[in-house]
Amino acid sequence: MNRTGTSETNRGANRGTNRTVLISGASIAGPSLAYWLDRYGFEVTVVEKAPRLRGGGYAIDIRGTARDAVERMGLLPRLREAHVDTRKISFLDPDGGLLAAIRPEAVTGGVQDHDLEVRRGDLADCLYDLVEGRVEFLFNDSIAALDDRGDHVAVTFDSGARRSFDLVIGADGLHSNTRRLAFGPEERYHRYLGHCFAGFTLPGDLGLSHEAVIWNVPGRSGTLYAYERDEPMHGFLNFTLEEPPFDAFRDPRAQRELVASKFTDTRWEIPRLVAAMREADDLFFDVVSQIHMPAWSTGRVALAGDAAHATSFMSGQGSSVSLVGAYVLAGELATHDDHTAAFAAYEKTARDFAELNQALATGGGGTVSPRTPEQLAARNEALRTGAALASESRGRAASSALVLPDYE
Repeated sequence: MNRTGTSETNRGANRGTNRTVLISGASIAGPSLAYWLDRYGFEVTVVEKAPRLRGGGYAIDIRGTARDAVERMGLLPRLREAHVDTRKISFLDPDGGLLAAIRPEAVTGGVQDHDLEVRRGDLADCLYDLVEGRVEFLFNDSIAALDDRGDHVAVTFDSGARRSFDLVIGADGLHSNTRRLAFGPEERYHRYLGHCFAGFTLPGDLGLSHEAVIWNVPGRSGTLYAYERDEPMHGFLNFTLEEPPFDAFRDPRAQRELVASKFTDTRWEIPRLVAAMREADDLFFDVVSQIHMPAWSTGRVALAGDAAHATSFMSGQGSSVSLVGAYVLAGELATHDDHTAAFAAYEKTARDFAELNQALATGGGGTVSPRTPEQLAARNEALRTGAALASESRGRAASSALVLPDYE
C-alpha cells in the first residue's frame, strides 16, 4: 500500500503544498496528530516499530486543556466508559503504617468527576479507531534515514522501502529515533531528574480496588496501584541515582539487579514487590527524565509529544501535554501554507504550556517520591495536618494554562 507519499523515482508533480506527512510513533501523540491532520485534509502515514498497538498499561490522566482536546475529538463518551476512577491514595510510613489517605485530586490538582483516568492502552485504542482505514499505518518498521532536500524529505525505512513526504513528524517518545536523526544525539537534550524506576504487574490479591498505596523513605518509593479488585496490580519501584545507569539500559538482568540492590528492606510489601519485579515478563525500566529542545523543528522535520518536550511521569501530565501539542501542531499546519511559519506558530503557542507542565516534575521528587529527609518530613506534615499539598495548586494551574485555539 502506498497511498501516502510517493516513491523516490516517481514523485507526483501535482501534490498540494505540504500535504503528505509521515508520523513516527503510534502511541498517543502520533495517532492524535494523525486524526487532526486527516480531518484537515492531509494524507498521513504513521510508522511504528512495534508489530501492533501496545495494549494495557498503567493509567494516565487527561485533565485541563487535554480534556477539551479529546472532547473536540468526540471521545468523551468512550473515555468515560474506560475511566478507571481512582478514589484514594494512601501514604505509608516506613513500617507500613498509614500516614494519610486522600483523594488523587489533592496530589494532581485535577477536578473530581471531571477529569479522566484511563489505561494507556485504552486511550491508544480509542485514537487508533478514529483513524483506522483513513490513515496508513506501517507497523513493525521504523525510519532508518532522513534526507531533507528542501522541497521534500526522502525517507529510508528499516524495511528497505524508500519514500518521500512533504513533512516528517517525530512522535516517537522520550528516546526518539526521529529526533536523533534530525537533531543529533539524545544527550544534547536529555535532562536527567535523578530518579530511576521499574514498573511491572503482579497478582492482585491484597483486596485493593480503585486505589494506590505509596510507601516512602527518603529517595525511594514503592507503589501498588489497583484498578478492580482481584485484577492484576501495577507495581512501581522508584529510587534516586546520581548518574543515569547507561550500562543497564539494554540489559534486563542488570536492571533487575540494580533495582533489587536499592530495595533490601523487609518492611511492608517491599520484598513482595522486589520478587515480582524479578519475575515479571512485562518489566519496564527507565530513567526519570525530560527533553528540553531549543527548537522543536528543523527544516521539514518537527517533533511532537515526548520527543519534543517529555515531562516525565512525575509530572502526571505527559499524555495530556501530548494531546494538546498534537492538536496545536495540526491546526497550525492547516492554517499556514508555509511549514516554517506553521512550525514556528506551533512552538509559540504550545511551548509555555509544555514548560509549565515540565516544572511539575522538578523539586526533589515532589509528593510521590521526595528525595531528602527534609522534603519527606515536610510532605508528611502536610498530609497529617490536612494542609494543601504544593503540587495541587501548581498542577491545576499548569494543566489548564492553555486555551485551545479554534482552528475550524
